[in-house]
Amino acid sequence: MLPMPLATPIAATAEDLAAVSYNADGLVPAIVQERGTGEVLMMAWMNEDTLRETLETGRTVFWSRSRQARWRKGDTSGDRQFVRAAYYDCDGDTLLFVVEQEGAGACHTGNRSCFFRSFGGRPAPGEQPAE
Repeated sequence: MLPMPLATPIAATAEDLAAVSYNADGLVPAIVQERGTGEVLMMAWMNEDTLRETLETGRTVFWSRSRQARWRKGDTSGDRQFVRAAYYDCDGDTLLFVVEQEGAGACHTGNRSCFFRSFGGRPAPGEQPAE
């Protein structure tokens, strides 16, 4: 049995938080990338509260636009994400979280990544082409 990952809070400054630019709905896209492989696992939305909670607790927390509610990744599925690094882009309008993924994966479909489908029949990242 693998040891359980530890949550690692990220110390963000007031200037860091002020640099984040939210859209008209008060949301910012957050890309989640797996540490070690660099694979993009998912994209979800955050508001100011879920961003702060993610940074303070070291676990990813998002805002569900359809349910209009916060959700912490893995509370239902067990597929938790432990934040190892957090970034914001040059415009402050997109976030990037590097995580240690626990469980089967990030996608609610049971796939490791939400990006398992491709245009034109190409294999998804990390998959071997069909012979």
